Amino acid sequence: MKRFVYILLFLISWVSVWTTEPIKIAVVSDVHYLSPQLAGKGTALEKYETATGRNTEDLHAVLDEVVTDLLDKSPDILLIPGDITKDGEKQSHLDFKEKLLPLTKNGTQVFVVPGNHDINVPTAKKYMEDKTEPAENVSPEEFAAIYADFGYGKAVKRDTASLSYLASVNDSLWLLCFDTNRYNEYRTSSLSSGRILPQTLQWALEILHEAKEKNINVIGMMHHGVVEHMPYQSAFFPEYLINDWKKNAEILADSGLKIVFTGHFHANDITSYTSASGNTITDVETGSLAQYPFPYRFILLENDSLKINTHLVNSIPSKPYLAEEYKEKLREQTKKSASSKIKSLKIPLPEEIRQALVDVIVQMNLLHVCGDEQLTEEMVQTIKIFSKIMGQENFDPTTFQLDYPPADNKVELAL
Repeated sequence: MKRFVYILLFLISWVSVWTTEPIKIAVVSDVHYLSPQLAGKGTALEKYETATGRNTEDLHAVLDEVVTDLLDKSPDILLIPGDITKDGEKQSHLDFKEKLLPLTKNGTQVFVVPGNHDINVPTAKKYMEDKTEPAENVSPEEFAAIYADFGYGKAVKRDTASLSYLASVNDSLWLLCFDTNRYNEYRTSSLSSGRILPQTLQWALEILHEAKEKNINVIGMMHHGVVEHMPYQSAFFPEYLINDWKKNAEILADSGLKIVFTGHFHANDITSYTSASGNTITDVETGSLAQYPFPYRFILLENDSLKINTHLVNSIPSKPYLAEEYKEKLREQTKKSASSKIKSLKIPLPEEIRQALVDVIVQMNLLHVCGDEQLTEEMVQTIKIFSKIMGQENFDPTTFQLDYPPADNKVELAL
């Protein structure tokens, strides 16, 4: 009888070690928060809002909606992969932290990493009626101090070369947070491009090796993309990926990192990359809360899988048609940008083809920011005509893959 009791107790203790409760994860990215204390009403603020398509009060209301939902759903952890503030204003960081304190009091652990708009930004400013004045920004040390309760103060390990850190979520899950920004190089403006420093990569690889030995799962977080999310992204938008992305993705995948949460490109997209050795790393990119379609994610980590769902803010109390309004703003901004880019290429195009190409680029961007994009027949035909003009007679537009697998908004991934 006594032997049976010992065996039973042993089995119970073994199960308690190897069975973990499901973990609820939320992700919010690229909030670009501007403190109300710095957003004085007047022509200066109006000029900024017109140029960016962002109404400051609207974005504050969007954040309020998300925080309310997070309080209701009570995730275990909240991940914020950078670009917390508009331009690294110290007051914006302090006020943003205050906005999230109810979540921590509600039991949610918050983890942040900086984005290119968060530290040492020379253009931090406050808006005062018809003028702007410089606002105090933050150093790397100040950033870590402000967010001591949001990851840095709880770090199991800190990288000495950057603001990268390791956090322990529980006995079987670690969170590896990468600082991929170049704020030490800022002079007159911030830099969008990112990198993983060699010292930081070595530090991370040692952690991944240790995790493998201890049979601990690791999920990652960084601001910049670790893999391409669309065709030719590294050629046309290299600043939205880490440096030498393919080499680094291979190394991280082969070292056991399977999932990385990112932001930066303001698109809601998930892409997997498989190394030459057959190891897969998946980049879960979350769109911006400062731009249509205002996405954020809820994830359930259970039995070594991640079940990902996307939520959208479609309205706020003052604007029941928020999504429609900001979709049109993004459409107009993309149209101007695409027209300017095509003009700069100086390719002789008939006006109707030039306009059709602009329209396709606009539609592709609107699809990409939402995720799970599919080309329409009209878009395919325009691409076909353009390819002929460019001398690509044999190009088959039906093979053009705008969206890489897996699905972007609702999907289950193996950890």
